[in-house]
Amino acid sequence: MAFNDLLQQLGGVGRFQQIQVALVILPLILMASHNTLQNYTAAIPTHHCRPPADANLSADGELEAWLPRDGRGQPESYLRFTSPRRGPRFPNGTEGNGTGTTQPCTHGWIYDNSTFPSTIVTEWDLVCSHRALRQLAQSLYMAGVLLGAMAFGYLADRLGRRKVLILNYLQTAVAGTCAAFAPNFATYCAFRLLSGMSNAGITLNCMTLNVEWMPIHTRASVGTLIGYVYSVGQFLLAGVAYAVPHWRRLQLLVSVPFFAFFIYSWFFIESARWYSSSGRLDLTLKALQRVARINGKQEEGAKLSIEVIRASLQKELTYGKGQTSAMELLRCPTLRRLFLCLSILWFATSFAYYGLVMDLQGFGVSIYLIQVIFGAVDLPAKLVGFLVTNSLGRRPAQVASLFLAGICILVNGVVPRDQSIVRTSLAVLGKGCLAASFNCIFLYTGELYPTMIRQTGLGMGSTMARVGSIISPLVSMTSELFPSMPLFIYGTVPVAASAFTTLLPETLGQPLPDTVQDLENRRRGKSKRQQKRQQKQMVPLQASAQEKNGL
Repeated sequence: MAFNDLLQQLGGVGRFQQIQVALVILPLILMASHNTLQNYTAAIPTHHCRPPADANLSADGELEAWLPRDGRGQPESYLRFTSPRRGPRFPNGTEGNGTGTTQPCTHGWIYDNSTFPSTIVTEWDLVCSHRALRQLAQSLYMAGVLLGAMAFGYLADRLGRRKVLILNYLQTAVAGTCAAFAPNFATYCAFRLLSGMSNAGITLNCMTLNVEWMPIHTRASVGTLIGYVYSVGQFLLAGVAYAVPHWRRLQLLVSVPFFAFFIYSWFFIESARWYSSSGRLDLTLKALQRVARINGKQEEGAKLSIEVIRASLQKELTYGKGQTSAMELLRCPTLRRLFLCLSILWFATSFAYYGLVMDLQGFGVSIYLIQVIFGAVDLPAKLVGFLVTNSLGRRPAQVASLFLAGICILVNGVVPRDQSIVRTSLAVLGKGCLAASFNCIFLYTGELYPTMIRQTGLGMGSTMARVGSIISPLVSMTSELFPSMPLFIYGTVPVAASAFTTLLPETLGQPLPDTVQDLENRRRGKSKRQQKRQQKQMVPLQASAQEKNGL
């Protein structure tokens, strides 16, 4: 645990760690806003066809004379009469002239602006034959998240976590602001795709930069804190969207703060662990000494030198000289085992999560209240997940969260549809378990992969999660074959995936691996002997500490 010993001697969780973790995590509050923003900016208000321009709408009943009624007695959204039809209503609420000739809405639509005064749907008429374009915008955003997870995960392992974070903040600020002023739908989609890419990079590098600067015993706490910040963002989005219902203003409001994040991110300190794994001992020394000054450990920092660091981190320097490509995830047997198992876990968690969220939209309450409920469910679930993760281990927490989520969804598939309270309770419990699973998988993945390929591994895991979120809506189409078929599929996948967790090693209390050799040693049960050898290599630092204590 050479690097962990260095952190402890330089203050452990000192002033630097507290400040940088807080500043790195703060932008995540708005991540929930960007990920689910189109629930509000692309909301579809009640609408009906606009009568011809020469129609006399001032006359009583003139507007309704142009509108045929559906089976519930409501105006049709996509049809109008070719000419005004008047007559008494039938008892079922349909018009007496309901058999009149109809046609599509050739003159546009009239929207009910009482709840959503302005959305991309009302501005660009994304209804009727163009309604699929609304889903296209969200699909392109998710495609951006997928591309960003692959690209920025790779770049962070090559260029460093700090540089990629700075770029991501600027890209999110610029792309989000430009989307708010987009003159047409195509331009809006292009900037949403760029926002998705940068948001994926922020999420991945936030976790990694924080984990690599924190001592071992605090990593689970940091992971849970990140999850809670995201949940707070869901509450924030509900309030902000309610206060700012115009889509352009809302888009701008959740994007402009990233300019501030971009400015203060220049003061972040790059991961010393990444520097050392890249063989840049001079920058490793500068970073550690700067942290020592901030933590009030100037004397400990002054005792550091390149020779001390080389002796303490001999293992990292011996095995971490070369750059590791993403192909190593498949080429190296040890990494391949991790990659395949973690990919299944990422896919299953995201697949079931988004499938369940789609089913939870049938609450029949305000969309703002639904957003609050989604956030509220996460709070106790992530607390329980944190307690299990920190006491029993990462592997039991991952198995339990996925297995219980799958069971809840499967049981929901056999509960009669008229048992709304039971079905809703099971759905909420399942979503809470999946929220805890997301929290755990982020931490677990970061602890399993070696330093030189950690970001690439996280990026590939996030990529599999995005694949799951893209495939999930397609599964809902199986309800045409059997109403409960989607729930059976959504439930089976996480239950099956939980079994693959047993193939992964436990990381509770273990040092972060820097090389593939570390993984081999852990697998062969040599970690304790390796730690003892590393402690012997810490003689320069230990001697300095003894001199300070007067021993």
